[in-house]
Amino acid sequence: MTHIKNYIKENKDRFLEELFELIRIPSISSESEHKDDMIKAAELWKEYILVAGADKVEIFETEGNPVVYGEKIIDPNLPTVLVYAHYDVMPVDPIELWKTKPFEPIIRDDKIFARGADDDKGQGFMHAKAFEYLVKTDQLPCNVKFMIEGEEEIGSVHLSKFCMNYIEMLKADVILVSDTGIIAQDIPSITTGLRGLSYVEVEITGPNKDLHSGIFGGAVANPANILAKMIASLTDENNKVTIPGFYDDVEIVSTEERAEMAKAPFNLEEYKNALDIEEVSGEKGYSTSERTGIRPSLDVNGIWGGYIGEGAKTVIPSKASAKISMRLVPNQNNEKISKLIAKHLVEIAPKSVKVNVKALHGGQAYVSPTDMPAYRAADKAYKEAFDKKPVPVRSGGSIPIISAFEKILGTKSILMGFGLESDAIHSPNENYPLFNFFKGIETITYFYKYFVEEMKK
Repeated sequence: MTHIKNYIKENKDRFLEELFELIRIPSISSESEHKDDMIKAAELWKEYILVAGADKVEIFETEGNPVVYGEKIIDPNLPTVLVYAHYDVMPVDPIELWKTKPFEPIIRDDKIFARGADDDKGQGFMHAKAFEYLVKTDQLPCNVKFMIEGEEEIGSVHLSKFCMNYIEMLKADVILVSDTGIIAQDIPSITTGLRGLSYVEVEITGPNKDLHSGIFGGAVANPANILAKMIASLTDENNKVTIPGFYDDVEIVSTEERAEMAKAPFNLEEYKNALDIEEVSGEKGYSTSERTGIRPSLDVNGIWGGYIGEGAKTVIPSKASAKISMRLVPNQNNEKISKLIAKHLVEIAPKSVKVNVKALHGGQAYVSPTDMPAYRAADKAYKEAFDKKPVPVRSGGSIPIISAFEKILGTKSILMGFGLESDAIHSPNENYPLFNFFKGIETITYFYKYFVEEMKK
């Protein structure tokens, strides 16, 4: 019988062309002009899952973008794996920084360059091909379900309702997700935790219209100046967040667990060189890995106001705005944090301006147990594929819907990612190494075998 490595070798050109067809669809969920592209991407996913061997695939409409659901039930008495992925991608701005067209995938230096190459079309597509191999070679050891959504990059705003409406249909023993990464190509790792997210937009309004900065400068409050001061005050000299109550519910990680985390390979000089920075920054008293794994943070994701076009226009802007994201750790509630920052910004603003804070989206932090069958299966799968035991790590990123899955469906998730920090997800020139793509397909295939074995124990 054909081994997965041989199957990949024999079909790799087809795999890439199919993936490229998916990548070429500009399915940007945050931009309304791409609504038709979201439908195209969902339809293509439906086709891929059907061809791979699913018995049933259906596209479910939601109040937002559609959800693709597929399944192959070989025996109701066997374990069931629910594969989750998303077909939406981030915007491509700033477009001028891309070396090639973002939706025209190209292979350069043994990497796929394109928006969605890693996050999450490349990683999600690995599951379709692993499933295809197992079905075509009659080696599928359990039931498999697919749930592919189109709103992860905007907070999965309608997926919780979808899950509540179809709890019975989505029943599974574990949810399998590839939307995270590994430490390096020779250092496999399993993500055991994700930070939560609170994402808000703040708008500062001063005068009722833009004003001449000569005639009114020094006499009328400038919303851009005030917003800059307010944002600067949100962290102190030790890079701690100054919002009252922000740390009240933060999980305190033990000295022993921090010592275990410190064993994960990390080279600070390589980290700085890769980012072209002289020094790292962050909360005093914690290492770089701890700052992104076990501590919350606050960052401005965008700030604007007044005239930003070419040349000069001397105005005091009527309004100034910013988007702010706060990454959260276990026990912090994203809705509570959104309310805390809104209250704080209103309180610290001078009476010369009005403040409006809008919560955009968010989600809870998630910790994946290392003593469940799915983790043990993933551990064995990585070890077989990479010939090296994987390292458990907590990720600084967020997948808000993962905690909702557990709350609504009562199902744990196993995070088997294959991306690298250098893949530039959410940035210009996003890429995904061919090695990781093909190795991911191989590893996922092994997971199914070991998962069934672990469930029998």
